Amino acid sequence: MFTEKDFKQFNSKGIAPETVLQQVENFKRGFPPIRLHAPAVPGKGIQRFTENEAAKLRAHFDDHFKDYEILKFVPASGAASRMFKSLFEFKEQYKGTAAGLQAYRGVHGFSSAVGFFSNLVRFPFYQLLREAVAANGLDLEELVAKNNFIPVLEIFLTEKGLNYAGLPKGLLLFHDYPDGPRLAVEEHLVEAAHYATDKNNKARIHLTVSTEHLERFKAAVAQKKKKYEAAFGVEFRIDFSDQKPSTDTIAVDPDNNPFRKEDGSLLFRPGGHGALIENLNDLKGEIIFIKNIDNILPDRLRETTYLYKKVIGGLLFRLQEKCFDALEVLEEGNPADSEMEAIRQFAASELNIHIPPAYEGYEKMEKIDFLYNKLNRPLRVCGMVRNEGEPGGGPFWVEDENDDISLQIVEAAQIDLSKPSQKEIVDRSTHFNPVDLVCGLRDFKGQQFDLSRYVDSKTGLISIKSINGRALKAQELPGLWNGAMADWITVFVETPLITFNPVKTINDLLRPQHQPAKKA
Repeated sequence: MFTEKDFKQFNSKGIAPETVLQQVENFKRGFPPIRLHAPAVPGKGIQRFTENEAAKLRAHFDDHFKDYEILKFVPASGAASRMFKSLFEFKEQYKGTAAGLQAYRGVHGFSSAVGFFSNLVRFPFYQLLREAVAANGLDLEELVAKNNFIPVLEIFLTEKGLNYAGLPKGLLLFHDYPDGPRLAVEEHLVEAAHYATDKNNKARIHLTVSTEHLERFKAAVAQKKKKYEAAFGVEFRIDFSDQKPSTDTIAVDPDNNPFRKEDGSLLFRPGGHGALIENLNDLKGEIIFIKNIDNILPDRLRETTYLYKKVIGGLLFRLQEKCFDALEVLEEGNPADSEMEAIRQFAASELNIHIPPAYEGYEKMEKIDFLYNKLNRPLRVCGMVRNEGEPGGGPFWVEDENDDISLQIVEAAQIDLSKPSQKEIVDRSTHFNPVDLVCGLRDFKGQQFDLSRYVDSKTGLISIKSINGRALKAQELPGLWNGAMADWITVFVETPLITFNPVKTINDLLRPQHQPAKKA
């Protein structure tokens, strides 16, 4: 199947030949669908806190955060090009006539190019675009007034001007403020200053970025961070990493043979965000908050975000403290029966650990080993919002091949919806995964967990793609918060919908949540 040249290509990427063979085998075999047991809902898998309970957890975070090393981890390497799909379609179809514009206006809704140009002045990059158009000897207002949109799109989207379609989301202007607009990455600096600081007022942030954008990210952060250090009295420690070439996956043709490019070399593709489990592992962190680059609000709406970041952080502190205490008791090897029962109840009721019926028949040492192994794992507390029709993953109880039941974040593509029993479970689900996690990555002895041990390698995804008109199959590694964290202790908490406001299309920046407050 492979040539000497292929093996040199594997070696240059740091990929073992057996890994590539396993990936080809995955294409042939396919990944089995997830077996849903039940939806995770409030009272059965999702915790819901009263205002008073949330306040107590926030206070617990505020009282104890200085005891920990805290880091904010932001996957920021994704290109923004998909945000502009409607603009690219319009650019191809629009012929410059009033009738053509009217037809387009009638067919397309909020995310359309018509909506974009009708509200152009409301975007935070308006002045920047105006200057870029002027640098090309043109006048933005005049072009828009005459429905001459194509030159504007050329300057906005391509290297002729702002090149917004060629940038990652983190380097796009997201929100307007009296002192000027902010990049998405700036907003993450502001957030980190509020909940990712240590006892020395250092705020640590780690951004995963593509190599081609690294220098621009570094320049943007260097330019902006001093402003926020002065404003919030913190010192930022910001570092970066890229998705490793060793996590790329081989592509195959429709017959599952390795896909070769015109020069005969093999085609490898990025392994998806699940590859970032290695970046996370390399950080050797203690407490890590994870949040996507595009899920960010302006200052005026961020208090609830800060509250619930501290709620899930405070809950993680409490659960981890109790977990560590239990592990110390178990390690001594001779806990009293009452201690064993208290630990069992804690594991089942507070950590959602499934205790099988067979547990009652175990010998005492078997019970100790069972509880020790279940508790001595990485811990994550994940915010979940009410599902308002958003596509994407959600919280479920899942059964594995050994009939063990656990809480998991599951993507729709992982579910066999042709099975009525599985579809019925999905239909009863109530919540959605906004990617709002806080993770505990060290064990009760202060040692770093090896996160690669807790990945479910059978939960990847296969998709159909094409390149230069040739069909191919691509493979994604188990998702970062899906299969890559499948064997973690998982706790779900309901968080308010206002904490989830991602920017998936450019016109999402026109939503009230991303706009400045209206003047009275």
